[in-house]
Amino acid sequence: MRSAVVGARAGCRIRVPRSYHGEPTPAAVGPQRTRMPDDGAVQLPVMPPVAPMLAKAVDRIPPGQHYEPKWDGFRSVVFRDGDEVEIGSRKERPMTRYFPEIVEAFTAALPPRCVVDGEIVVADAEGVGLDFEALLQRVHPAASRVRRLAAETPAAFVAFDLLALDDEDLTGRPYTERRARLATLVEPPLGPHPIAGGVHLTPVTTDLDTATEWFSQFEGAGLDGLIAKKGDLTYQPDKRVMSKIKHARTADCVVAGYRVHKSGPDAVGSLLLGLYAEDGTLASVGVIGAFPLARRKELFAQMQEYVTSFDDHPWAWAKQEEGTRTPREAEHSRWNAQKDLSFVPLRPELVVEVRYDHMEGVRFRHTAQFARWRPDREPGSCTFAQLERPVRFDLADVLGAS
Repeated sequence: MRSAVVGARAGCRIRVPRSYHGEPTPAAVGPQRTRMPDDGAVQLPVMPPVAPMLAKAVDRIPPGQHYEPKWDGFRSVVFRDGDEVEIGSRKERPMTRYFPEIVEAFTAALPPRCVVDGEIVVADAEGVGLDFEALLQRVHPAASRVRRLAAETPAAFVAFDLLALDDEDLTGRPYTERRARLATLVEPPLGPHPIAGGVHLTPVTTDLDTATEWFSQFEGAGLDGLIAKKGDLTYQPDKRVMSKIKHARTADCVVAGYRVHKSGPDAVGSLLLGLYAEDGTLASVGVIGAFPLARRKELFAQMQEYVTSFDDHPWAWAKQEEGTRTPREAEHSRWNAQKDLSFVPLRPELVVEVRYDHMEGVRFRHTAQFARWRPDREPGSCTFAQLERPVRFDLADVLGAS
């Protein structure tokens, strides 16, 4: 079998069900089938939906295991049964309609009947690093935009586990066997950029020194750390039986606002963080929000003396300049249209030290964690200059590492 850069392929059906849980989805892209997985459209030894196997965070790389890069994309279990392809997600909801090029690639590259676990990723404009922001833009309700973005920013699928092949359920087999069989199915990609579309096999090593080197180098390509798996590990959906090792860093940030918690108007849901750019503007870089309820109420009382109006706030909505990222730019979440993202402005006088793993553009890639207050720091000293930037590394070298 060969992987392929996405192109038109006659006869391939993009299957877009209502959803695994019965919710209606937006209008489908291209020809669609209306049958659900349980009525014969897909008949595989492992049936959708499947919650992916998960990893628990550990402080250091555990010895004596198998190590893979931790890709930074959309986790997905993909089901293929002939021309029928379904793309699952971490929340077990279908993503098929958003990635028609993944459907094409799976049909072109992999066996007619298989279930594969992996990650959907998008490369940056240079084709050498991952671009999570571009990947987020791919989840869009308009069919015309889905088709356009599939051509402009094609996604690729990086495979790292095989759950089923033909009529055989492999979830009870050890990881080493599943990996060996997966490696026989995925060949090197075609096309000018190895990650610009197609199906790829993640590298793996059992050498701890190599894994340590990968942990340092691969961050420069936008990857998220390492995953460690025991050789005899069976596939256990929704269980944290793997290990993940992520980068740990700290930054001092300005607290510029808060959102109210869902429990009531007297508790803080999250604190909004900012860093000063070279031109003196305060950029929105993320939030911290993992607090016990009692602490949320304490924070609400603590923040009241700093509450201000938007008239003189650095994120004043009326004064927002085009191209400047502030929390106002997306008051409603792309993932939850009912989620209110408005916030209460605070005078930018408090400084907090937070823990984070890495940046995605000018923002923390994941929700930062509270470390401590920094009353000894001046807000104006909280700039991007304090952040550690990894050395650039090419995705092609990541995929060819093993």
